[in-house]
Amino acid sequence: MEHKAYWALKFLNFDEAASREQRRLQLLELEEMRLTAYESSRLYKERVKAYHDKKLLKKNFQPVQQVLLFNSRLKLFPGKLKSKWSRPFTINKVRPYGAVELCNPC
Repeated sequence: MEHKAYWALKFLNFDEAASREQRRLQLLELEEMRLTAYESSRLYKERVKAYHDKKLLKKNFQPVQQVLLFNSRLKLFPGKLKSKWSRPFTINKVRPYGAVELCNPC
């Protein structure tokens, strides 16, 4: 039985060093493909973020102006229609960098 295995390996030209080197090259290729995919994904995310940031409109709020509050953490349950927008609030004070103080609805 051993004799047949030897001839089968010889027939396939099985060289341990060559196969080891081939496997190492395949692993390097796989790593290169993974890094390329990671870089491609990062570039795509940057482009999408830049696109969405470009679409944002700058809002200048003034005291006594009424605004709706958007609750982004609200989870909608299936079958329930609940708005993510809260009742109108009045702006009390506008702080630097876009922060605003709200007071209870009038």
